[in-house]
Amino acid sequence: MTPIRKMRHGLALVFAVAWLGFGFSQSALLGQSSDEIKVAVGKSIVIDYPEDISRISTSSPEVVDAVPATTREILLHGKSLGTSTVIVWSKTGQRNFYNVNVEPNLEPLRRILKETFPEEDIQAQGARDSLSITGKVSSQAISDRATQLATPYAKSVVNNLKLIPAGVDKQIVLRVRFAELNRNASQSFGVNLLSTGAFNTMGRLTTQQFPAPTIDKVKGAIPGTSQGFTSEFNLSDLLNVFMFRPDLNLGALIKALQGQGILQILAEPNLVTTNGKEANFHVGGEFPVPILQGGANSGAVTVAFREFGIRLNFTPVITANRTIKMHVRPEVSAIDLSNAVTISGFTIPALSTRKMETDIELGEGQSFVIGGLLDDRVTETLSKVPGLSNIPILGALFKSRQETKSKTELIVLVTPEITMPLSPGDPSPALTFPREFLPNTTPGTPGMGAPSAALPKKR
Repeated sequence: MTPIRKMRHGLALVFAVAWLGFGFSQSALLGQSSDEIKVAVGKSIVIDYPEDISRISTSSPEVVDAVPATTREILLHGKSLGTSTVIVWSKTGQRNFYNVNVEPNLEPLRRILKETFPEEDIQAQGARDSLSITGKVSSQAISDRATQLATPYAKSVVNNLKLIPAGVDKQIVLRVRFAELNRNASQSFGVNLLSTGAFNTMGRLTTQQFPAPTIDKVKGAIPGTSQGFTSEFNLSDLLNVFMFRPDLNLGALIKALQGQGILQILAEPNLVTTNGKEANFHVGGEFPVPILQGGANSGAVTVAFREFGIRLNFTPVITANRTIKMHVRPEVSAIDLSNAVTISGFTIPALSTRKMETDIELGEGQSFVIGGLLDDRVTETLSKVPGLSNIPILGALFKSRQETKSKTELIVLVTPEITMPLSPGDPSPALTFPREFLPNTTPGTPGMGAPSAALPKKR
């Protein structure tokens, strides 16, 4: 055979092999398909195959267990995390490829997240030993709690939650009313008797509860007689009834008084704050208190100031039920000079304080009495002359009595309200005066408070 014929024969053989290979590869790929299937660990699925199954093969039996259930049904069971390729041959020679991904069983986690945070958008996806939670939440605290719930389901948890931008915070107005009512009532009765010479006797009779006359001067002779005898008394307090009979040389000082006093203090502080933020309010003043220093500055006196007045501290939180939960600390204090202390020439006043601290939960606009104090005191002082005070009817002249009653009532009412700030387009609230403000005395000339077209008169 010549070289030319050999070359032609070789080329023909190459073309024949190439054509056969192309035909073989085309027939091999003919009818093949690849599908993606996801299976959870411990779960099974069934694939309905369109033809009778000849045989099944899996690349990772430890990941996916594939067995024929019937001649046209394939049962896939996820055994462990990972991926595997399942190949199915039909009796007609058809081949199908299935890429099976075995993922963690996240249904319990998704159910827990949905039940725990029903108003949040949280999803969970898993791949092998890692877990990713995505979505949007309203606060960082919810994001952290969701991560803690997902931790037991995977070795590593990636938190991809995003925080929803916070809107305008709700404002809370706390209206507090302090109502204090003091009632004082006093009664006093006493009699002092004096004689400048009645029945040839000079002297006085008193229970010493009220100021009595004192003998200043006595003149007489020894042996003396009643004639020409003189006596003098000094009266420091005439009480409220004084009587004297010069012809009888007999006088009486009587104190019979009744007194009543009412003092009412009413304060209505209003305080505004945002949800969850503490706010405080103080109306009053400060008084100086000298403090003696020690150590190197021993003997030196410095001055510190102590507050008094009306103080209010509260921290409100709006709950999901549209109620307002608050921690409230109201306090009312005043300077009490009756219990003051004097040290080294310095007078330090005392403080009469009424304060309370409590946690309450109210609906919007509801009021609640968080504290009430009732102080009722009765003081009675009785003095009498033994023997003479027991005489019927006349015995009242030899008795003195002073009775003082005081009653103090303090009530604190709290009313919370939810409010929102005004928008740029909202009308500004107008001031309403109970009467015309700065009226103009000139008729027909519009002025501040005068009727005009621009400023209608308030009625």
